[in-house]
Amino acid sequence: MVNSAQLAARPQVLIAGAGPAGLTAAHELARRGLRVRLVDAAPAPARTSRAVATHPRTLETYDQMGIVDAMLARGRKNRAFTMYAEGRRLVRLEADYTSMPTAYPFTLVIAQTETEAVLRAALARLGVDIEWGVRLTGLTQHHDRVCVTLQDADGAAQSVDTSWLVGCDGGHSMVRTLLGLELAGTSSETWMLADVPVTMDLPPDTIYWAHTRAGALMMVPYAREGHWRLLDTVPPHDAQQAGRAEEHLGAKLSRGLGRDVTVGPSEWTSVFTFQQRMVARMQDRRVFVAGDAAHVHSPASGQGMNTGIQEAYNLAWKLALVEQGHTGAQLLDTYSQERVPIGAALLDSTRTATTLVQLRNLLAGAVLPLVFGVVRRAGPLRRAIQRKVLGGMSGLRIGYRTSPLSTTAAPDGPGPGPGERVRAVHLDATDPAARRAFTAELRDVRWTLLLCAGATGGVPANAAVTAAAQYGPWLSVRTLGGRDDGADGPAPHTDPGAALATALGLRPGAWLLVRPDGYVAARGPRLTHDVLRRALAPAGPSTPLAGAPHPEQNPPGTGVRTPAPAAATAPTKEH
Repeated sequence: MVNSAQLAARPQVLIAGAGPAGLTAAHELARRGLRVRLVDAAPAPARTSRAVATHPRTLETYDQMGIVDAMLARGRKNRAFTMYAEGRRLVRLEADYTSMPTAYPFTLVIAQTETEAVLRAALARLGVDIEWGVRLTGLTQHHDRVCVTLQDADGAAQSVDTSWLVGCDGGHSMVRTLLGLELAGTSSETWMLADVPVTMDLPPDTIYWAHTRAGALMMVPYAREGHWRLLDTVPPHDAQQAGRAEEHLGAKLSRGLGRDVTVGPSEWTSVFTFQQRMVARMQDRRVFVAGDAAHVHSPASGQGMNTGIQEAYNLAWKLALVEQGHTGAQLLDTYSQERVPIGAALLDSTRTATTLVQLRNLLAGAVLPLVFGVVRRAGPLRRAIQRKVLGGMSGLRIGYRTSPLSTTAAPDGPGPGPGERVRAVHLDATDPAARRAFTAELRDVRWTLLLCAGATGGVPANAAVTAAAQYGPWLSVRTLGGRDDGADGPAPHTDPGAALATALGLRPGAWLLVRPDGYVAARGPRLTHDVLRRALAPAGPSTPLAGAPHPEQNPPGTGVRTPAPAAATAPTKEH
């Protein structure tokens, strides 16, 4: 029988794999007060980088984690994509985020090694050490725990009990293998990655794509001056022999860009055959998989690391709520329900990106100038392409509108709807202090309920006060533009001129419920006890919201419908 001392000592969550997904999961669980143990089979942190692109939605997530400034300091902001073919410049596509508001309208080029270094430092500040050279070799699930077998570098085995296990252990995941989850899909193309110094007369203010009859290459500029990540879609068989990679890449770039390009000694090259595979589910009772353990695919659109980080964040806040007893275990079902369809959509989009990047058609050299000549001259068409490409890569249009956690309210005006990013609004006109307060609120580890001040009658304020008193440990309740005396509701949130409320589409008495990952769960034109009770129901709170029925609770247009749980949900597409 396990005693209380043993329960207090054992990890609540054990994470296998200290890459970006594992580090993110560990950070967010520890930030919420859970005991986390993080192990990795490698002897030390990786010294080379597969991923180099961090997209806007992931930067928003870093902001919520409190680490975005450290990431920005180590990377280069990229806002353009320039295409060449056989020495001719075809088109330069500038970043256009006007239809996708974000505080980070760019892709950050940052080596995965740097990303992991920032995450490790943040994790260390929370008191979590990484155990290197520790391999997971077995697991057995029980109704209340997972028994895991670990093996250190000397071969010594250890049995560890944990409440939950998260496998972030990469494409060859032992956790996935032990669960019997099939990574279904196909093998695909062989490409080469290289980190090299490059000398040429083009500025490092864009990602370059260069097409030749021998195939296509991509160039991504690092923050370190003169250094680039190169991706060759048709490497020669002897590309990694001494001196051959640099010679081959220099000649191919010179032809594609139409200028002299010199590629210096490589810091790292890798020729690999990537795959397009994913699991059909990401949970087996008390065990989960995330990142490359759940899906592997082409690096063409730079989505792998970003997706893994989003998955880890999605899982961590749900796991913390369940482990701390604030909600029922059914909340964890939404992890697979929300993320598996996004993984499937990701495979589709990366297949398209792969085809476009490699573009091996021999006629491309003749056709591309004609096609992009039209694109270059037609402003609306060019902008539409820019937004389409950005929408697919940025992560800003992925959402959870059909998730069981997104409840449907009667339309109450503009602003982000259930399942959409709460930050998908233009905040330029709002007061700087209000923006800072809003950013700080989104860094809170709890759900957030925003009530717009100024409603007539006391029902909205009373409902908000009740929610704050009863659910304070996991729900932050704030009153936009509220008075300090609390008459409008609890915890006033500065909003001079109601500019933030207007941007969010909130009128006096209206409300917005935001998940811990920054997505809207529900909203409505008037807050009441009953409306809020039904809005919170899909989150599965341990106790129902208190408050007696009130005659004003159900006026027309205030109802919230709680949808039945779905077997799977589709990610939000372009809208």
